[in-house]
Amino acid sequence: MRRICLTLPTNRACSHTIAAIGDEAAYAARTFDVEVRLLILDSSDTATYTEHAAAVRELGDVPGVVTHHLDEAAQRDFLRRVIDGAGVAKPELMLDLMLPDGVSYGACTNRAFLIAAALGCESVHRRDSDSHYQVLDGEPVFPVHHELMSLGKRAADAVDGVTEMDLADEHRDKRVAMVGSSFVGELSVDIGEINAIDPDVYYDVVSLWAPVHWSDEEKRDLVEESFRGAGSDTFTHDRATLTLVDPMRVDMCNIAFHDVHERVPLPPATDTIGSDYFLIHLAHDAALPGVLHNRHIVNYYTEERRTDAGFTAYQTRFVKFFLSMLYFNVIYDRMTEAGEALLDERGRVSARAIAAFARESALLDRAENVERLDRVDVAYRKLGGRYAEFADLLAERRERLLDEARRDIEDFALLTEAWESLVRASAAAGAPPTPGRTG
Repeated sequence: MRRICLTLPTNRACSHTIAAIGDEAAYAARTFDVEVRLLILDSSDTATYTEHAAAVRELGDVPGVVTHHLDEAAQRDFLRRVIDGAGVAKPELMLDLMLPDGVSYGACTNRAFLIAAALGCESVHRRDSDSHYQVLDGEPVFPVHHELMSLGKRAADAVDGVTEMDLADEHRDKRVAMVGSSFVGELSVDIGEINAIDPDVYYDVVSLWAPVHWSDEEKRDLVEESFRGAGSDTFTHDRATLTLVDPMRVDMCNIAFHDVHERVPLPPATDTIGSDYFLIHLAHDAALPGVLHNRHIVNYYTEERRTDAGFTAYQTRFVKFFLSMLYFNVIYDRMTEAGEALLDERGRVSARAIAAFARESALLDRAENVERLDRVDVAYRKLGGRYAEFADLLAERRERLLDEARRDIEDFALLTEAWESLVRASAAAGAPPTPGRTG
């Protein structure tokens, strides 16, 4: 029987989300011929972890579903065994990249990838703790439906599971590597207030993630599309297109991967939004078939973002995202130029090529990032209030942020070079010890 990993990384209270993803796991198991490993990677404090453990128990015994709820101690123990088994260079650094002290969207998902390999899962399906499902006629609309209709199948054989085909004949013998959709509700990045205060400043800030050589028109189009997901689309009926999926049309709260996640990891940068989106670009640029569907997830903001500490933390992640784009824009250009040359003779992504692009980009002059910080400083001082206070904080951290952005891309190259060894060691290590339940 096919085994899949449905995963929820979290560092905040989300018992309601655990109940909802439990329902999605149960739906997958009873609707498709699969065993679902529901993997909850919990970096919450002790009290919140205890609440989550109670929510997991409330899921009960569900046929075809095994739940794994791992705190950071269990995750760390597993990672040490895997890193030792892989025999990689710099094992302590590798552990830090996989389980850093700071928030890392890429690292938490990388842990899910390795644990999925240990559990014998052929695909990973990710959701987020600050989201929930749309409803039609009183029933939740689960993205896993489209994911299991197509993921891992030869593209030519996945046609019956979609409503539209937009894939050249040359790609139809490849496997469907990614199935995804977007979100509705709040912006994926908490910057709506900036637009409300000053739309011109909003453009100046958001356009910073575009390559510097882009025209004003290209930048305006990017700003218009950025962080909005599917807007306010309401689900009424299914649409699914077999295609090379545009990275701007999907979100990591609503994504599933087959194989590609075992070849290349996500960038492990800390305190950087967008660090978990790399494989979406890679699947597109390597011309790996995917499915884009319309079972969008509802995004909302947690109260933590409204606090002063939450504001500072989130704005820091936002600025570090801009700094990361100096490197990723070049990597994306290299991947676009390489196209299907990114694949080996078996049609699998070459980690060596990606690592080489990352190392090349790390040598870039950082003058472009100095300019980005200058422009953020001007923009935030125009906004005044807490944005001006944050600009003062950025000025103090300026050199450190520039250094971190370069080190982050070097760390990504290092992790990519070790990734396939880590995946093999994970598969050999077997499941990490955790209370679980099988129906």
